[in-house]
Amino acid sequence: MSNELAGRVAVVTGAGRNIGRAIALALADAGAAIAVNGRANRLEVDAVVAEIESRGGKALAVMADVSDEAAVQRMAAATVERFGRIDILVNNAAVRPEKPFEALTLSDWRAVHSVILEGAFLTVKAALPHLKASGSGAIVNIGGMSAHTGAKDRAHVLAAKSGLIGFTKGLAHDLAKHGITANCVVPGLVDTVRAPGTLPPQHHQTSKTLTGRFSTPQEIAAAVRFLAGPSARSITGQSLHVNGGAYLG
Repeated sequence: MSNELAGRVAVVTGAGRNIGRAIALALADAGAAIAVNGRANRLEVDAVVAEIESRGGKALAVMADVSDEAAVQRMAAATVERFGRIDILVNNAAVRPEKPFEALTLSDWRAVHSVILEGAFLTVKAALPHLKASGSGAIVNIGGMSAHTGAKDRAHVLAAKSGLIGFTKGLAHDLAKHGITANCVVPGLVDTVRAPGTLPPQHHQTSKTLTGRFSTPQEIAAAVRFLAGPSARSITGQSLHVNGGAYLG
């Protein structure tokens, strides 16, 4: 693939680091202009924008909490004002705290769902008029392997990520008439940068891959690039697992 997304515009949420950053860079390398979203760390978002521009691409920093409807609407509007369109939406923003179910509060539950599930709902609603106008729009939601395997202390996260699978299938049915595809890329065990002093999730410590290594953010991004591109127009409503064989879906 080379420049297959030229002339197209992508919004990538949670794109300041790790998988989101890799997705933004991969789509930019394919020729798309990128709206790089983050919630709080402007320095990380600006660094991704600068990296894309240093490679000859076009990018815009758009700070927005995806659980805030007004902020999401402003993000879509800023993207269209700068680049004139939205063709690709990647819902990567997520929070994944671990907490035993007995200790979970309704506030804990809502905090996770508001970002992962409600955030995806809000971004699709905001981008939908532009995705429809594209004629070949693509939505890629980022799932999680533990939603398929189960995991300890993550009932709230697993429920939200599982909901994202159903949401993806519903979008595929409802939006196909507009030429929009909707798919889900499901990362497994990924080698990502974590905050100092924090441990990997428990399933990272207990699960094994067939390949003998964790996936890289760039490998997850390659799957997103494919699903967003012209070669995947007949693929919709699907979950693509990228996990080195840690889970065989």
